[in-house]
Amino acid sequence: MIQLLKGNNLETLKTIQDNSIDPFATDSPYGLKFMGKKWDYDVPSIELWKECFRVLKHGGHLLSFGGTRTYHRLVVNIEDAGFEIRDCIQWLYGSGFPKSHNIKEGDFKGWGTALKPANEPICVARKPLEKGLKVAQNVLKYGTGAINIDASRIGTDSTKRPLGKSMSGVHIGSQERNERPSMDKVGGSDCGRWPANIILDEVAAELLDEHVKGRMPAPAGNKNKTRIGHGSNIKFNSSIEDVEASRFQLGGDPQTASRFFYVAKASKSERNKGLEGMPLVESGIKNDSGRGFSESDPHKKILNQNFHPTVKPTKLMQYLIKLVTPPNGTVLDPFMGSGSTGVAAKELGFSFVGCELSPEYFEIAQKRIEGIK
Repeated sequence: MIQLLKGNNLETLKTIQDNSIDPFATDSPYGLKFMGKKWDYDVPSIELWKECFRVLKHGGHLLSFGGTRTYHRLVVNIEDAGFEIRDCIQWLYGSGFPKSHNIKEGDFKGWGTALKPANEPICVARKPLEKGLKVAQNVLKYGTGAINIDASRIGTDSTKRPLGKSMSGVHIGSQERNERPSMDKVGGSDCGRWPANIILDEVAAELLDEHVKGRMPAPAGNKNKTRIGHGSNIKFNSSIEDVEASRFQLGGDPQTASRFFYVAKASKSERNKGLEGMPLVESGIKNDSGRGFSESDPHKKILNQNFHPTVKPTKLMQYLIKLVTPPNGTVLDPFMGSGSTGVAAKELGFSFVGCELSPEYFEIAQKRIEGIK
């Protein structure tokens, strides 16, 4: 079931029944006045999150992206609406473009006003369990309250699974007590790494892998030494600078950046899929002339059918949805934008409800989601 609601989300959410939604997954406004967009002039209000709270099932999770400068305001509003703040996932990326004003006057050559953006925090919140129920009881009654650990495990060489590919089953209980190590074994075989609260893009993953390349932890009995190289070239070194690196492994066993889920940013073909025939519009980051340009090449003009400025990768949204959605669940995005959450939910076989105020973004989302067969 796909339901797309056009209009102010405070009003459209009122058409949704109480306790009917399994999780929220949304890229809500950051309150940064991004590119002068009116929808980004503030973080969502407590009133909006209370309406989200109403339609969410007991124990249902809320995942909302935020901006580094205004994340605190986002989280406080979510908490004041009645949600429990459970965690913060960090999406790290290496392709951000500094939006800094260079100071050239006086003796301040080389000074600027901003750091290069390289992460976006994701608030992980939960509507409280039904009064009197424990986690397992709430999950059995509503399907919500726990995190689907096994569906979000990170594959290793021995599991022969791509990064982030699902394993079936809902794990109840022990995820809150840390009873199992990060690498689990079933029947003597690795079943994948426990999902972490860090997500990388491919650029960040490659940078991390390069940083620890050739360094592996010491085997049992050599706890004070680190292992450099792999195969027949292994040697040991107890230097202080290698102690931190000894936490990682390389040499074909994905235990460096690959211990975390990682995914490329939305490509041009991904963001425009299903929009064939629509006009090309300038998109990307806006420069002083008002036109869109590439983060990697400020002189390159960017044209897309999907001209939404903050399109999230479908694979990233799929990973987040799998983490908190029970089988046959319904996902809600009250800030649908160009529809990446809806595309991800539909591709995974979940029902989806999306709300969007902007008619132009609503049309893009509708075409992208309806184009998924």
